[in-house]
Amino acid sequence: MIKLIGAVLIILTTTWLGFEIAKKYSNRPRYLRQFRFALQSLNAEIMYGHQPLHEATARLSKQVSHPLNIFFQSFSKGLQEGNKLVREAWKESLDEIWKETSFMKTEYEVLLQFGETLGQHDRESQQKHIILAISHLEKEEEEARENQHKYEKMTKNLGFLSGVLIAMLLL
Repeated sequence: MIKLIGAVLIILTTTWLGFEIAKKYSNRPRYLRQFRFALQSLNAEIMYGHQPLHEATARLSKQVSHPLNIFFQSFSKGLQEGNKLVREAWKESLDEIWKETSFMKTEYEVLLQFGETLGQHDRESQQKHIILAISHLEKEEEEARENQHKYEKMTKNLGFLSGVLIAMLLL
């Protein structure tokens, strides 16, 4: 009886691990899509709203969901403090939420490069940089969707099946 309970616990644990890993595959395209929409909104705020960057990002933080709302709140606060450069506030905010997202190194580099250009140019040039970042994120989102289709179901099944294998070996 104790062996059976142990086997069930092993299977449940490995299945749960498989689902947790699979969740990263399903979250990545969603977070990329949200970041793209956030950048499109930021573009509109810069081009048509004529808002200062810290006000535009504070407003944006109320429109996006977690964890991106934390990113834009942190970025806005970093700009309001006044002792940081825009790129420093951007990088710190990005680093703050990075572990909560399922982003990969390529997305980090794209967003970091965009942060380097933010606030450095006139509105038209800034718009071009935003559009470039959005197009890079679109490509990453396509790749993320492909990976989701390839690996999400596999990791769920692998978690369950590895638990069954371990339980069989122990029994």
